[in-house]
Amino acid sequence: MDPKKPFGHSFFGGTERRGYHHGRLKDALIEAARSLMAERGPAGFTLAEAAKLVGVTGAAPYRHFADRNALVAELARRGFELFASRLEAAWDAGRPDSMTAFRRMGPAYLAFAREEPGLYTAMFGNVATLSTEASGQAADRALDILRQAAIAVLRQFGAPESLSKDLAFQIWGTSHGVAMLALSGHLDAAKGCDPAVILDQTIGSIIEMTIRRGLNEKSVTR
Repeated sequence: MDPKKPFGHSFFGGTERRGYHHGRLKDALIEAARSLMAERGPAGFTLAEAAKLVGVTGAAPYRHFADRNALVAELARRGFELFASRLEAAWDAGRPDSMTAFRRMGPAYLAFAREEPGLYTAMFGNVATLSTEASGQAADRALDILRQAAIAVLRQFGAPESLSKDLAFQIWGTSHGVAMLALSGHLDAAKGCDPAVILDQTIGSIIEMTIRRGLNEKSVTR
C-alpha cells in the first residue's frame, strides 16, 4: 500500500475532481472528508459538502455514516492506524539501540503531520472523534508504541520504567506542539527555525531530565 494513499485509490488528487468506483462510496466519502479537513480545518465541512465533492446526493452518505461525527471518527481511526505504523517503522524494534531508535520517531511524527494534514486534523482536532471503540483503540495503540519505546530507553539507562507513561505523554505533547507550529508556518527551516532540529533537541532534554529524575529517585529509596 502506498503510505501516502492509506485508503488505496486517491479519489481527490490535487485540484482534479474524480468520481468514485461503484461500491466504494464509503471510501470516497472518507477521502473527501480528508481533503476538506486538510483545506478547511476540523469544522470545515458538512456531510452534504462531502457528498457534493464525491458527486452523490446529500442522502447517500447516510448509507454508511449516521452523521458527520461518525465520518470524522472513521477518518481519525484510519489516521491513527497509519500513524501507528509510521511510528513503529521509525522505532524499528529499537535498532541499533533504543535511544537512537527513539529519536527517529520525532521526525516520523513531523513527517506524518506535514504529509497528512487532513488525517492529522481529524485525529487531534476534537477528542470526541475518539469516542467510538475503534477510533479509541487505534489512538491507544499509537500511544502504546511510544510508551513501549520510552520503557526501552529508560531500561537502557537504568531508570525506573514506571516513568514511561509520563515520558511518553511529554514527548507526545511536545511533538504535537512543534508539529502544529510547523504546519501553521511559525517554525520553518528556511527561516532558521527547523522544527526537526527543535524537536530533536527538546526530546533529548526531556529524556535526559526524566532519566536523571528516575536515577535520583532510585538512589534515595536505597
